Amino acid sequence: MEQERLITKEGLEKLKNELDYLKKTRQKEVAEEINKAASYGDLSENAAYHHAKEELSFLRGRIAELEDTIKKSKVIEENPSVNLGKAGAVVIGSIVNVECDGQKEQVAVVSLDEADPTNGKISCQSPLGKALGGKTAGEEVEIETPKGKIKYKIISVE
Repeated sequence: MEQERLITKEGLEKLKNELDYLKKTRQKEVAEEINKAASYGDLSENAAYHHAKEELSFLRGRIAELEDTIKKSKVIEENPSVNLGKAGAVVIGSIVNVECDGQKEQVAVVSLDEADPTNGKISCQSPLGKALGGKTAGEEVEIETPKGKIKYKIISVE
């Protein structure tokens, strides 16, 4: 049985846009590169041709991966924490304000496909994402890092 993947509405749109670009634009560009490289003659020693063929293979793999991910994706509800029976609990799609060693930080808990730590989007499968899951404002979580344990206090959950 296929395992559904929870994702935000924004994340699903991003995946669909990437798929659309790859199928409608990039695939045609690569096909043109192959045709152009093939016109150079001897394919056995044509590096441009082999590179373009490899790119097409990679592209087709990414398209299949995106189609599979989109097919298995389930958009989370606007207020998914009600499903936990715990209003205000951290779930995929939550914006969480935390404090660690006196420093305040805001993170969005997202699916693995949407994670972008440099922009404050952490995966629900990351150590911090797992620790925050199901918790509410006022609770503390602790995660193990290579440099030791780090405590986070949840200030608020949006």
